[in-house]
Amino acid sequence: MGKKLDDTLAVLNGLVGDYLARTDNSLATSMSLYRNDRPVGLSRQGLARAYPKASARVAVLAHGVACTESIWRFPDGSDYGSRLEHELGFTPIYLRYNSGLAIADNGRALAELLKQLVELYPQPIEELLPIGYSMGGLVVRSACHFATGQGQSWLEHVRRAIYVGTPHAGAPAERLGRVVTRVLGAIPDPYTRLIADVANLRSAGVKDLGDADLRDEDRAGQGKRLSLRDASHPVPLLPSIRHHLIAGSLSTDPHLAALFGDMLVPVTSATAVKMRREGNAEVAEPDVRVLPGLGHVDIAHDHDVYEQIKTWCEEQE
Repeated sequence: MGKKLDDTLAVLNGLVGDYLARTDNSLATSMSLYRNDRPVGLSRQGLARAYPKASARVAVLAHGVACTESIWRFPDGSDYGSRLEHELGFTPIYLRYNSGLAIADNGRALAELLKQLVELYPQPIEELLPIGYSMGGLVVRSACHFATGQGQSWLEHVRRAIYVGTPHAGAPAERLGRVVTRVLGAIPDPYTRLIADVANLRSAGVKDLGDADLRDEDRAGQGKRLSLRDASHPVPLLPSIRHHLIAGSLSTDPHLAALFGDMLVPVTSATAVKMRREGNAEVAEPDVRVLPGLGHVDIAHDHDVYEQIKTWCEEQE
């Protein structure tokens, strides 16, 4: 499948992917692993063929909404994963998924996929490093939540997780869309109500971005929430692993950066986390890096972002 068609299908799945999946449409993207733009069979033989030089350190890269793993790519064809492979010995594995599905659905699917990956990988995995861009970071968090609840052992291999431009406290654009849709739907005019109905067709995954809903129970209250403020997220970061957050900002002014961030995710959302307390002790704050001059798309393939990721990966636990 060509890159243009892949990208077109990714956008389609981001917009109405939940409908495509619900109607068993062949255009719906199934969650799978990719290497060199081709799917990797999730079997011992398939993984062995795809990764003949498999390392015990594995980086799993999850893209954002309405895109594929090509979002990570630099003009020279490299990306964060391939550079980590060349410089630090990681084996990069790229996730492709239907970003129109609810984040909770993708989180469950990713948790199960990583469980199988650890069991079928050509050699024992010493470190499993999730790297999530935008929505991909929320899918990673959701997967960790489900893995914790189900006692899945793959989580024992995760020492750290890296989030790039992830809206931990939600995306204001989606919250605004939610309010506008509700207002239009309340106007007693068939045309404005039609516009509201069309707008409301946006996918479950996009709607989940409004308040970064990671669980089914979080999604249940979407119809009642109309606030434009960042959500106070009920799901804390796991205390058992180290978390690294990268935010982009088009402005160097701290007030504008906090408000607009990378134009899609405010800095306050990309760096907002709720930490869990262990007894009387509070878990250490996550590592946070804000990089000025980067838009939301740019942050997925930027040299300074990679250098920060590399620095964190070089740190010993």
